[in-house]
Amino acid sequence: SGSRKSGTALAKSAESSSNVFSMFEQSQIQEFKEAFTIMDQNRDGVIDKGDLRDTFAALGRLNVSNDELDEMMKEASGPINFTIFLAMFGEKLKGTDPEETILNAFKIFDPEGKGILRGDDIKYYLMSQADRFTEEEVNQMFTNFPLDVAGNLDYKNLCYVITHGENKEQEQE
Repeated sequence: SGSRKSGTALAKSAESSSNVFSMFEQSQIQEFKEAFTIMDQNRDGVIDKGDLRDTFAALGRLNVSNDELDEMMKEASGPINFTIFLAMFGEKLKGTDPEETILNAFKIFDPEGKGILRGDDIKYYLMSQADRFTEEEVNQMFTNFPLDVAGNLDYKNLCYVITHGENKEQEQE
């Protein structure tokens, strides 16, 4: 009888989360699937605490505490399969334009709205505020998103790349 009960619970959770796929466009679901696959480090179809730790390590952050990981895992009611993963992001992204959200974060450092930030300023903020980056992490970021000849970061293009996965210039060719 124990297995029948859990079968019903599974059916209920599947029902409530199946409509999560209708919240996203097919291309977004594909991007989430790629992100999920990257985070599912041991490829078992579920993201667990070990996968989270390995994902942070792959991103260069080796000092994530157990408490931080537990806090993240608490956001889900159980094992995080792809449907749950999508539902969690759906909740967080509901009513937000990711590109606009990220742009607004950068605009705090660009009150004149030029669309660029000095590389030195970014390095300073990243290494001295909140989740302090190491110099190596900042340099890695600049490798992926190089500064222009004047030493500035075009954050509008960076936001576009983060949310669309390609450079605006490349797309318009």
